[in-house]
Amino acid sequence: MKITRLKTWQAPPRWLFLKIETDEGCYGWGEPVIEGRAATVEAAVHELADYLVGQDPHRIEHLWNTLYRAGFYRGGPILMSAIAGIDQALWDLKGRDLGVPVYQLLGGAVRDRMRMYAWTGGDRPSDVGAGARSLVDQGFTAFKMNGTPEMQIVDSHHKVDEAVARVAEARQAVGPEVGIGIDFHGRVHRPMAKALLRELEPYHPMFVEEPVAPEHLPCLKQIAGGLGYPLATGERLHTRFQFRDLLADGMIDIIQPDLSHCGGISEGLKIAALASAFDVALAPHCPLGPLTLAASLHLDAVSHNAFIQEQSMGIHYNQDNDVLDYLIDKSVLAIEDGFCAIPTGPGLGVEIDEAFVEERAKVGHRWRNPVWTHEDGSIAEW
Repeated sequence: MKITRLKTWQAPPRWLFLKIETDEGCYGWGEPVIEGRAATVEAAVHELADYLVGQDPHRIEHLWNTLYRAGFYRGGPILMSAIAGIDQALWDLKGRDLGVPVYQLLGGAVRDRMRMYAWTGGDRPSDVGAGARSLVDQGFTAFKMNGTPEMQIVDSHHKVDEAVARVAEARQAVGPEVGIGIDFHGRVHRPMAKALLRELEPYHPMFVEEPVAPEHLPCLKQIAGGLGYPLATGERLHTRFQFRDLLADGMIDIIQPDLSHCGGISEGLKIAALASAFDVALAPHCPLGPLTLAASLHLDAVSHNAFIQEQSMGIHYNQDNDVLDYLIDKSVLAIEDGFCAIPTGPGLGVEIDEAFVEERAKVGHRWRNPVWTHEDGSIAEW
């Protein structure tokens, strides 16, 4: 069997789909994308196709290393996201060809279903209490919210008070048993994070995510020691080597690699195993589409340290189309009582409606994240 073609589609709301085809009719799907840079990643995929066409798709580890090492320059969000979608598609293809789900190729499942969480409150968090209560009524036992809108590097304590009040509102709405993830989104700089992290402690967060931007993670030793709840990060780290350095630092309790950004299932598996050696939990990042979610569930299936999975159904970014729209059988990723069953079909276990992808790709997208500014006109972290 030889790879013959890589096809890509930009599809709403902000996704990129990839299909790898072979001379024997077998195929696999993946999702290589950086939110807001879909066209750039798409170009990288087609550049990398030169290394793939004519090759045996079953040699996944060899092809991964070819894509990562042969180009000399390596790492970073664009290249690793392109590799990630290709890797997902190769695993999907191999599972389809052998007639088994990907998790069987990775050693077999340690669980049958995965606990899930949902989002509430939007980019600038509001009405979090009502939103959280609605999610609990739908069966979720955990949810995530943005902790704060934009915040200056040194801001008023009033901004801290407002953020704490929103979390207090959410906690009061759902009670003590529901998990609350609070995403700082890298918006909070070291001087303000010192105060905000500690003032959230009475509300017992399930975790605080991206407590500072990834380039400032070393400061957590000084500002977050002794906290009584977990810290999480990893969506903007792209290789096992970045995670190695993070884990060795000892300040993070939950890693959140994104399987469309960190080199796919192959690299995600290595990252998860590395985290387990430090007794650190796994909660893959996934505000994306059905293929990223399916790939994440297969990693969760074989990773004993996985404890919860993000998903983006109904998230505020998903305008015009949502996660399940592109599936022929939407029940495969259905969430019931806050859990999603691990897909058991061959490959990733989801069947993409290619005709619908073609139709929606005619609309396409040019999604960009908001550009925020502070009152003085300087750029704020989104």
